[in-house]
Order: sequence, then C-alpha cells, then structure tokens
Amino acid sequence: MTVASPGLQDPVSPADRLSREQLRVGIASFFGNAVEQYDFFGYGTGAALAFPSVFYPNVSPTLATFLAFATFAVGYFFRPLGSVVFGHLGDRLGRKRMLIVTLLMMGIGSTIIGLIPSYAAIGVAAPLILLAMRAIQGFAIGGEGAGAVLMAVEHAPLRLRGLLGAFPQIGVSGGVVVANLIFLLMSVLVTHDQFLAWGWRVPFLFSIVLVAIGTYIRLRIAESPVFETMVQRRDMATVPIATLFRNRWKPVVQLIVALFYPNTQGYIFIFMLAYGTRVLHLPQPMLLAFSIAANLCEVPLTLYSGFISDRFGRKRVVLIGLAIGAVIGGAFFPLVDTREPALVFLAMLVMRLGIATMYGPIYTMFSEQFDTNVRFSGIAIGNAISGLIGAQIPAVAALIMTGSGGTRSMSIFLFCASALAFINVALMRVEKRVDLSNLEAE
Repeated sequence: MTVASPGLQDPVSPADRLSREQLRVGIASFFGNAVEQYDFFGYGTGAALAFPSVFYPNVSPTLATFLAFATFAVGYFFRPLGSVVFGHLGDRLGRKRMLIVTLLMMGIGSTIIGLIPSYAAIGVAAPLILLAMRAIQGFAIGGEGAGAVLMAVEHAPLRLRGLLGAFPQIGVSGGVVVANLIFLLMSVLVTHDQFLAWGWRVPFLFSIVLVAIGTYIRLRIAESPVFETMVQRRDMATVPIATLFRNRWKPVVQLIVALFYPNTQGYIFIFMLAYGTRVLHLPQPMLLAFSIAANLCEVPLTLYSGFISDRFGRKRVVLIGLAIGAVIGGAFFPLVDTREPALVFLAMLVMRLGIATMYGPIYTMFSEQFDTNVRFSGIAIGNAISGLIGAQIPAVAALIMTGSGGTRSMSIFLFCASALAFINVALMRVEKRVDLSNLEAE
C-alpha cells in the first residue's frame, strides 16, 4: 500500500469539507448501523432482564442467567461466517447491496424474537427458536459494521476521513441508547409481571419501524466511489479472502487484538444489568438510565476523536483511549461494588468515554491498512473474530462472580485486555495521507 504525498488529494473529493452527498452517506451509515446495533445489543438487554425467566424458568437463577448470556454469545459464533460471506460479496459486488441485505436480515430476526411464545407455552421449542434467530442476527451483523464503515470512509474527503469514518461508530451508541430507552420505558410503565409477560417484546417488534426507515435511507445513497474505481480498473480479487490472508493477514490480527479492549469493556455494560440488579440489588431503571446517559455522552466524543485524528494522527488518539481503558478497567468493579449511585455512574461514564476516544478513529485507521479489493473482508473478518472473543465476557463474568475471584479477577482481566491492545497498537506502523484507491496486485 502506498502513501499519498502531502499535496495529494483523495480521488473521491478534493475539498476539505463534507459535501451534501458525503453527509448523507455519513447519516445513512450512522442510522443503519444504529438499527443493527439496536437489534443486536437489544438482545443482550433482553438476555439480562427477561430471557432467564421467560425461556429458562426450570433451572436455577444463576444457570438461567448463564444460559441467556450463552445464547447472546451464539450470535458471535455465526458472525465470522457472515463476515466471510458478506466480505466476499462486498468486495466483489459492492458495499451498498450488502448493507441493505444485512439490515433486512437483522430486522426479520428481531421481529420473530419478539413473537416467540414463552417456555411455559411451547416448551423447549421456545429457546430453540430463540437460538436460531440469534444465529441469523449474528450472520447479518458479520457484514454490517465493515460495510457501514467503508461506505463512510471511502466517500470521505482526504482530510476529513476520520470524522466521516466516526459516523458509523456513533451508531453503536445510538442503537444501545434507543434499545435501553425502550426497555427502560417498558420497565417503568408496566409491572414486573407484565414486563416478563409481554413488555420485553415491544423493543424487538419496534425494530420493524427502524428497519423500514434504515432501508429507505440506504437505498438513496450512492455506491462507494473507491469501489467503483476498482471495478472500472478490473482489479477485483477473484477470491478476496485468499488474497487477504496471502498479502494482508497482519492487519487482520492487529485489528482483532485492538478491538479486544472495546469489546471486552463494552460487553461488561451488558453484564452490568444482570450483576447490578441480581447481585448488588441496584434499581433496574437506574442502571438503564446510567447506561443511556453514558452512551449519549460517548456520541460527541466519538465524533471529536475521529475529527482530531485527521490532524494529530489516528494512532495517537487510539492510544489515548486505550490508556484510559487500562485505568478504568482496573477501577471499574471497585467503584461499582460501592453501590453508591454517583460512583457507579462515574465508572460507567469513564469506561464509555475511553471507548469513544478509541472508537472514533479505529476503523478508519484499519481501513487504511487494507487494499480496496480486500478491505471489506479484512475489516469484517477482524471485527467478527474479535467480537466472538469479546462476546464470551458476559457469560464468563457470570461464572467468575460465583467463584472465589469475584470482581477482583474481573478488574485484573479488564486491565490486561486494555494493556494488551495498547501494546498492539503502539507497535503498529500507521501512515498518514493514505490513498484508498491504491491496490496491490494479487
């Protein structure tokens, strides 16, 4: 991969400002990613608050929680498969088509989850259907993140690539906020019995509306101009995954390790809903409200970190976020275990701000590590494998909390995850002014 000279302008747009079309692409990447994350992580909220009682009522509460989070993790086992399939198709057929397909698949899976009868009604068929729909969600999300990022990054002007590349990342926070907000409203507006009977279904069925809006927005944007340039040059890889692991396998490994920090600490947020209510006996609405507030604060910092990465370098900004993560990783559970609402919120807020600082430029930085003919596959596969590893954290945390190590062991684990990611990024060679249209020959 070559690096552009300081005077080289991105072939997509020579201007150092976002055009109307580029802004539309950013909004589409944000909203579509928000919808998919709403569906995907909304499942995690349901697993924490309702699924143990609805789908696993015949086992102990601890085992029911473990099984609920285990099914949450199932989606991540199908995510790598989806990343391979959609990565191949995205590098061969285009980014836009894959984004529409993944969005529709996710919406169908979530809608069916909202309609599944309880275990009391149909027995073991209920958790089996839940498992199948989670697999569909996982398959779909395997192509979503990479596609959304690449649509934004490959449309962006050279000196605002980090800013536009951060738009899909605020979709993660946006999806989590909307999912938790609807769960919060349902937990406040209905009784606990009503919530378990039907209230938890409302967020999943609301996905129909969000998917319809997201599909409409994505149909109105243009295909990536960088991808179209590649097609015109006839430089597409015949088998992108083979080309990827022959020429650019190292950035895939680096991406997996780098994302281990936000995945690990991010999924602790999901675990917190179960741990905070069942172990610390904190009010469920309070924890949901804290999660919403922390994720809302994450949005502007994510955009700002992407913006300043265009001026001070992506690597430097990412390392700052990882350093914050290492500190809060060691202090998170000691603060939460005080049961003091202010300290609990402080722990959740600082964790999300550390993730935001890293999230803004991280995918743009790695997009610049891959050639166009394997870029979708590289980002999708690295993201999926790292997500698969991180998704085990809620279930593992549930087991650790029942052992002798308790929260101390989790604090050490979180610190080590952040430190490992920091060392990984620190050792990377990250160039500036990368020309995304450059391609290596197969």
